[in-house]
Amino acid sequence: MSARPVLGIIACNRTIGVETAQAVMNRYATAAMRHADCAALIIPSLPDLMRADEVVGRLDGVLLTGTPSNVEPARYGDAAAGEGPFDPDRDRMMIGLVESVIAAQRPLFGICRGFQEINVALGGTLRRDTSASAELLHHHAPDGVPFHAMFDHRHKVDLVPGGLLASAYRAPSLEVNSVHFQGIGDLADGLAVEARAPDGLVEAYSARPNGAPLLAVQWHPEWRTDGDAQSQTYFHLLGRALRGEL
Repeated sequence: MSARPVLGIIACNRTIGVETAQAVMNRYATAAMRHADCAALIIPSLPDLMRADEVVGRLDGVLLTGTPSNVEPARYGDAAAGEGPFDPDRDRMMIGLVESVIAAQRPLFGICRGFQEINVALGGTLRRDTSASAELLHHHAPDGVPFHAMFDHRHKVDLVPGGLLASAYRAPSLEVNSVHFQGIGDLADGLAVEARAPDGLVEAYSARPNGAPLLAVQWHPEWRTDGDAQSQTYFHLLGRALRGEL
């Protein structure tokens, strides 16, 4: 039996009880492993003990996940304090991973925070008002709703004709969940828009830096993926990328 590709999935620093743990929510790992048909390893966000380039060469690709923490504003040149929680060690590991994955010509995929991180790592900026601006849709459910109900907050995204997602879905638009307080400000050079919300906010982008595929989305395809063919398509693309078929 041939070996399946191995996906590296970044971890967060999360407090479990009174200790700090390296954590990845199961839904990211299980959605990727099942629907991209791959094995997976968790990459700890411990940049003082490990360099990204020490592990990237042993992986077939990397996924940057969503998480409650935000990228520190200083990472994209903003002097404001911003809104936490923050995970500075994940920020540092993420920067190293993006650089190392591109240098190694490996696929790089991102979801939610991962989508924002890649843009920052490549020189873009974020805006922090995606649920507070009168110019935008509310991109997050109202305060106080139960956790699961947050993922029922949805809106349409228009797919860019001829793009990777438009070709994969064979549709002009998708209905996606929307669970984010921050989003793209300035899109980094070299990233091509794949989808926009009706208010114009970038919701997905792609690129082929150094020849390898890069694809990131602001929504959460890992949420209840098993019952959602649309979400499975994102991970099918990941599986193809890990096998050099994208």
